[in-house]
Amino acid sequence: MVLLFYEILLGLLIFIAGACMFSFLNVIIYRVPRHMSFIKGFSMCPSCGHRLRAGDLVPVLSYLLLKGKCRYCKKSIGMRDTVIELLGGGAALLCAANYKEWPAALTVFLFFSVLTVTALIDADTMEIPDGCWIALAALAAVSVFTMDGVSIPSRIIGMICVSVPMLLVTLIVREAFGGGDIKLTAAAGLFLGWKLMLVSGAMAVFLGGGYGIFLLASGKKKRKDHFAFGPFLCVGMAAGILYGQPLIDWYLSFLLY
Repeated sequence: MVLLFYEILLGLLIFIAGACMFSFLNVIIYRVPRHMSFIKGFSMCPSCGHRLRAGDLVPVLSYLLLKGKCRYCKKSIGMRDTVIELLGGGAALLCAANYKEWPAALTVFLFFSVLTVTALIDADTMEIPDGCWIALAALAAVSVFTMDGVSIPSRIIGMICVSVPMLLVTLIVREAFGGGDIKLTAAAGLFLGWKLMLVSGAMAVFLGGGYGIFLLASGKKKRKDHFAFGPFLCVGMAAGILYGQPLIDWYLSFLLY
């Protein structure tokens, strides 16, 4: 019973830490496209501009206690920030559960963090800031020391196995992929290695292609219109690091039998 209590308490602390981290990511996601510093300055209500106090900024809890409204102007606050905070808490628990060594768990959590910022900024602006792929490349360098199982040659091949075909397609079909997508894929390949990068790329193409078909069928987009592909890349990469190897094992067993 005592052990169970400590496990629940530890899980709660991990969840809170993840939610707090992703709450900070909300600041980055909001400010970077607006060319605002995400280090300096105070948080404020986007509707009335009132400076928010510490009690207004508690992840998840503040939203619930304030019933989704600004304390000062009483206007509704979107749920996205709170959903992202919940996602952060869940991601922290997932990393803690899947990686026994804390350096590896922290590295993968930071990987998820960069992907979250990238996906949402791209969804909002259809641009991926250079800071996103640079952060991913730096994290790939750190992962060499914190995560076993991905060799240097695998990382180098991973850097080019998806990004170079994307570049070639873009040279043939103008604006097929954005430059940010290609650089992000190269940086992610350094992190994941070629096997997981291929799985991630395949999932991204599958999800993005399905979404594109939906947009065309619903009349929301025309054939020459573009949509943000970065979020699908990020979802594919997140799924790749979690489930890529089991998918590879399943596929190989399917071919063999």
